[in-house]
Amino acid sequence: FLFLYAPIIILIVFSFNAGNSSSVWKGFSLHWYGELFHNRLIMHSVYITLMVSLLATVIATLAGTFASIGLYSMRRKKRGVLMAVNNIPLTNADIITGVSMMLLFVFAIGVFNSSFISEALGVRWRTGFGTLLLAHITFNAPYVILSVMPRLRQLDPNVYEAAQDLGASGWYAFRKVILPLSLPGVLSGIT
Repeated sequence: FLFLYAPIIILIVFSFNAGNSSSVWKGFSLHWYGELFHNRLIMHSVYITLMVSLLATVIATLAGTFASIGLYSMRRKKRGVLMAVNNIPLTNADIITGVSMMLLFVFAIGVFNSSFISEALGVRWRTGFGTLLLAHITFNAPYVILSVMPRLRQLDPNVYEAAQDLGASGWYAFRKVILPLSLPGVLSGIT
């Protein structure tokens, strides 16, 4: 652990260094943190990072929860195939997934921008916040699905039908019965 964390600890300590050098200690100072917070480019990057992480978490949690419910309702064979596809991003290295998503977006945008639809609408698509957000959602949703599915398997399959037999609509039964019972899995998927 020392081998792994020592460089990080040294970096943290030297971030409070009064001097310009990262190897010679010249005293304690918060000067560099002041410089950091006054740097517009870095603060904009922090803002984009926080927005992408917050939106990706919320959207992936919603999409993953609904996908889990849909997968749970499927027949075993179809569910098995889709769960295998769901596990691909989990077994793949993160950098491979990221580069693959970038190549997909660049290719798709190139095809779309050269098509008749793009010319007719006068819209030119490009990579940016939207593609970054979509890539993060694609990366996070399988984790939510894997967190919610076991919780759904623990539920009594007759609870939803019982709520409907008592007069609840489909949406009301989902909101008042299924969602609260699967909430531990959803909260685990958020993290």
